[in-house]
Order: sequence, then structure tokens, then C-alpha cells
Amino acid sequence: MMLVYCTNISPRLVYICNFIGRELIGDVMEITTDAELFSKSALCKINYSNEPVAQNEYWIQPHTLLTENGIQPQLINCFETNGYKAFFKTGGDISFDVLAATFYLLSRYEEYLPHQKDMYGRYAHENSIAYQQGFLQFPLINNWIEQLKKMLQIKFPNFQPGISNFKLLLTYDIDEAYSYKHKNWWRMAGASLKEIVKGEWDKLAERRKVLRNKISDPFDAYDWMDELHQSYQLKPLYFFLVPGKIGKYDRNILPTKNAMQTIIKKHADNYSIGVHPSWQSGDDPSLIKKEIETIENCTQQKITASRQHFIRLNLPQTYRHLINAGITDDYSMGYGSINGFRASVASSFYWYDLEKEETTQLLLHPFCYMEANSFYEQKFSPGKALEEMLHYYTVVKNVNGTFISIWHNTFLGTANQFKGWREVYEAFIKKESH
Repeated sequence: MMLVYCTNISPRLVYICNFIGRELIGDVMEITTDAELFSKSALCKINYSNEPVAQNEYWIQPHTLLTENGIQPQLINCFETNGYKAFFKTGGDISFDVLAATFYLLSRYEEYLPHQKDMYGRYAHENSIAYQQGFLQFPLINNWIEQLKKMLQIKFPNFQPGISNFKLLLTYDIDEAYSYKHKNWWRMAGASLKEIVKGEWDKLAERRKVLRNKISDPFDAYDWMDELHQSYQLKPLYFFLVPGKIGKYDRNILPTKNAMQTIIKKHADNYSIGVHPSWQSGDDPSLIKKEIETIENCTQQKITASRQHFIRLNLPQTYRHLINAGITDDYSMGYGSINGFRASVASSFYWYDLEKEETTQLLLHPFCYMEANSFYEQKFSPGKALEEMLHYYTVVKNVNGTFISIWHNTFLGTANQFKGWREVYEAFIKKESH
């Protein structure tokens, strides 16, 4: 157990003490405004006030953020400490207010401020302090907590921090179950016509072979993925896009098709699954419940996990819509434009609704690597992508965090466009397993 002293217990302070407490000791931290009780306590204790209180304490001088109400621009000046970037410089036994800085990053405070959107109407990663200050590629909060843990152990030799273990979670988004098969005739006719106009005769020939069952569909990687999982005893998580109708960004075969229902049922029998809320649901939130019900009716299972299609995430609206739809765990905390740590953390955390100033029960599971970012946005070769993936794997493992990656069946099939990516993925799994 740990004890924190402060002069004002705010919802923000309670939230961040709960998060850091779970990371440090596996439990929440007790907070008190009783200076005498704090002074007499023999526990590991943190003084979060402007003046020293007890002889034996770890003193963090507070920034004003955790006692403020409302959202306003914050002055962020980064500096180096213990080999890592930090901000909200104060005084005491540590050079910055680690509680306030963690809250700023974890709450995604900057995403509530006026900002530039990207081409898909999302928060552009270029706006973020992590990108601008060069720490997007690192789980900075986990590094801060590791440093805090060491300093507390020096101050309190009897302090026993909790033991956290590194976890690997492979996740998949099934946006386009098949390249050619099981699509409406008008989609197939339109695609064939486009290939003729462009002179893509190889593609046209491949389409015909697939539709005549002469060769496998290039996006049908499911058996290969199953064999990989079985070989290395992996328990991945699948998200299925099940729009009610085809749209510009919602191009999966419809869930009314037997083929789509078969894929969903098969995976629900063997793996954990969730909903991949469609692009259309971002414009009409009532569709989220319908899409969840579509999967539930197909599998006879309760669906409480989600990840936004195209990582179409806007705060606070998206998370409020997910909560209203019965989602308890969301896996969208990352960027759909670059790899890295959007919330600067490699641990799960509850979403704090900054406008309502309340902790919610929506648990966020941040991802740091998506192969589509490497391919489409960063223009990496398969070899370069493997290096990048291994970097994120290593930095997460170093802080005993959870490494969550996103891959798509499209990259793991036999399509010429993604040649070499299946091999890269298998190489990563083999390397991780040894």
C-alpha cells in the first residue's frame, strides 16, 4: 500500500493515483488531506503539496493541472531528465510533476484543444507533443514510472513494488474478407471493367481463376494464420467489419452473406472477437449497436470489445458512443497515420472523460504498431517494417508493458501488392517465440 498527501483531492488526482498505483504496486494509492496521519504513517508515502510535510517522504511539488477545472491550453516546455523527456517542471525530490504530466498524456488533453484534422477528419499526429518533441516512438509514461519506482525504493528500502509481466497481444482487423469472392455482381463487374481499362490483364486473369475455384482468393489467409497461431500457442483477437451496407470506406462483404457469417462463427469458436465499427457509424452512432447485434446474432456471444475502422477516433464523442453501445474494452488508442504511442503508454488504462471530469469504465488498450501504417503511410519495405516492429516490441518489453500489434488478412495472403509481408510477420513471430 502507498499513501499520498495533498491539500485538495480532485477527480483528476484520484484518477492518476489509481493508474500509477496499479502500475507501481498493483493496487490504487490511498489519498489523504490529513497531514498528521501522513506524517505518522510508516507506509511508502508521497507528499503531493507545495511544502514538505514529513521527515520521511517522497516530495512531488504539484503543477496546477490536477486541481484545475475546464480545458485550456497548457504551457509545455520539455527538458531531459534521467535520459528521458519530461515537462511541467517543478521541485521536490523529482524535477517535474510526474502525476500531472502523466495525466496530460493519458487523458489526451491536447486532443480536446483546437487542432488540425488529417485528411480523414482525425486528430493529426503532427499536432501531438509526442511527435513534436520526438518521443512518439517510446512508452514515456512507463519509463517515468520505472524511474519513480527506483527512486521510491531508495527512499523507502522496505517498499515492495508490484511485479508486472510483459504481454504480447496479436490483433487482426478483417476489413476485406476476400479480394474477389462472395461480392455482389455489380462490384465484380465494375472491378473487371476497371482492370480492362487499365490493362491489368494479370489481375483480370487472377480474378477469373479465383471465381472458378482454380486458385485461392489472395486475401484468404485464414488457414495459414490458424497454423501459425497453433504452432506458437498464440491467442489473438479479431475485429470484424460488418456494415449494413457497402460504403466508400466500408468495403467488406456484407454480413448477410453466408461466407461472412461462416468466417465470423469459425473465429468466434476459436478466438476472442470484437466489432470493428464501420466508417458509417462515425456519422451515425446508432449503427454501432446494430453492428454489435449483427455479430452477436451470428455467434451467440456477447460482444464488448471494439476497434474503430480507419482508427476513426474523435474525443470525447467516439468513446461516449462506444460506452452507450455497451463496449467495455476498446483497442483504438493509436494512430492510423504513423506508428508509435499515441498516449505515450504501453499499459491499459481507463478513459477519463475530460469534459465531464470523470473516470469511466471503458478500458483502453493502446496499440503501437500497425502494418498498414508502415506500408501506406511510411512507405516502408517489408524488411524495414520488421525492424520497426522489433523496435516497438523491444521498448515495450523493456518496461514490462503490453505490446499490441494490428495486422490484416489482406497483408498475410498471397496478393502481389503485399509480397514479402507474410514472411515478415512469420519472422517476427519466430523471433518473439525464442
